[in-house]
Amino acid sequence: MGTRERIVEAAERVLRERGIAGATTKEIARAAGLSEGSLYNYFASKEALFLAVLGERLPPFFTLVRALPARAGSGTVRGNLADLARGALAFYHQSIPMGATFFADPALLARHREMLRERGAGPQKANEAAAAYLRAEQRLGRLPEALNPTSVADLLLGACFQRAYWLQFLGEDASPQAEERFVQDILHTLLPESPPAAP
Repeated sequence: MGTRERIVEAAERVLRERGIAGATTKEIARAAGLSEGSLYNYFASKEALFLAVLGERLPPFFTLVRALPARAGSGTVRGNLADLARGALAFYHQSIPMGATFFADPALLARHREMLRERGAGPQKANEAAAAYLRAEQRLGRLPEALNPTSVADLLLGACFQRAYWLQFLGEDASPQAEERFVQDILHTLLPESPPAAP
């Protein structure tokens, strides 16, 4: 395992235990078996380490989100959105405990927000990609024109985030079957089946 990978792995362990606000680069370096100065050869800040953990160590939600608009016209809309919802649940379940402490440190949150802005990234990008996918499906005639893509994207991902949040808060784990039932129920609510044509 290379030094950079060792640092990211150590950062994941520390961030899971202490959250972004409670973790220090010194602690992460120690967990990686390195000096703090060595850590800065690879990462400019704790925030950069946090982004590396999100992108490299957690379920591949970002890859799924980036690929979603190109999936328009393939598979089924419901199937594509179900994949997105499953990925979101897995990602949010792991990332919420690490990132929630941002809100306890306004200066840290401001630095993180600025870093995301500079990279053209941010939590809203998943919603934007989902809305772009839904608009593309509308253009292909696979979704009704009356559907509001932004609202559907926000409701789908917002529901996934809320579920992951309250499961974390309550200290509960959901079974794979319960998670799948949740995904299917949300999609049935957002995209109900068209009623059969009258005979």
